[in-house]
Amino acid sequence: MRILHAETGRHLYGGARQVALLMEGLEARGAESVLFCCRGSALAQTVRRRAGILAPPLAGDLDPRLPLHLALALRRFRPDLIHAHSRRGVDYWAGLVAALSGTPAVITRRVDNPEGAWLAGAKYRCYDCVITVSQGVRAVLVAQGLAAHKVVCVPDGIDPSPPGRSCERRWFLREFELDPSQRVIATIAQLIPRKGHRVILEALPEVIREFPDLRVLLFGQGSLRGELEQLCRRYGLLSHVRLAGFRADLQRILPCLDLVVHPALMEGLGLSLLEAAAAGVPVVATRVGGIPEVIQDGVNGLLVPPANAQALAAAIVRVLREPGLARTLGEAGPELVRRNFSAGKMVDGNLRVYREVLAGGARRARDQSCR
Repeated sequence: MRILHAETGRHLYGGARQVALLMEGLEARGAESVLFCCRGSALAQTVRRRAGILAPPLAGDLDPRLPLHLALALRRFRPDLIHAHSRRGVDYWAGLVAALSGTPAVITRRVDNPEGAWLAGAKYRCYDCVITVSQGVRAVLVAQGLAAHKVVCVPDGIDPSPPGRSCERRWFLREFELDPSQRVIATIAQLIPRKGHRVILEALPEVIREFPDLRVLLFGQGSLRGELEQLCRRYGLLSHVRLAGFRADLQRILPCLDLVVHPALMEGLGLSLLEAAAAGVPVVATRVGGIPEVIQDGVNGLLVPPANAQALAAAIVRVLREPGLARTLGEAGPELVRRNFSAGKMVDGNLRVYREVLAGGARRARDQSCR
């Protein structure tokens, strides 16, 4: 089986990391993969040693040359199937280019924001199957009119954390300029509106009144950095909050955290939540999208309504105030991830979709107008 994966994002965010993990798993199962990506992307550097790369000099997802380069990639690699992963360009063009060439195509949908029935119909009609990373995302697409049999949920997966991995305390304190007595919580997400960073900043003054030595690390990069810095100044949080940027070593950082807070307003699944749970870190998150599939309220974390700073503050305080609860929530995470969100299950789920599409069952759902 030959698969062409199309992912034109330049950064190694959660979706791109899943592509790398998927390609590695497919290779181990005897499938051949080639990556279509932007020249110089972080994902290209990650998979270069173990997979073929087709990396034209694209300016991003919206580059008007994208469909031409995709068509050339199909002609050169001649895959059995194309799997589109990106949004804002590849998601529109890959299905159409594949249909015009008679190549089966699937697409992974990672976000739960509604697009409108007309737009969703136009985008997905050329795909044989739409793969969603959570049941929450699947429900959004079905509600928008996509045929239920055409939308399949294959959750993200991660490799299990090493058993009993402990915090490198001395390194952690030095790296983030912390005192041993300080409690440390973190949010791990792109600095974009739907991740809800404003809400945690609104909640923090109440939390800090009870825990004045609290330190908060915001990991991620994005367009809101300047605005978040201004909010920290407005709420008097400059000595408590650090915008720590993108980190590729979260596996080393997570065991040192007291709590991960994910105040997202919308979320497809939340790869950082999987990683936190796998590392045994308790989580406070919002009850949106696919989050309740990863964070079970009262089991491995606490869930609160979105955009509710008061509820978020109360949940954070509760976990920090009750060490027994924090320990119980943290201990439940690794087994939940191993059972439901392993990398192996993710790879096998995608491979099962490929086989069904190539067998012809799902291809009957493709809109004939695409050809």
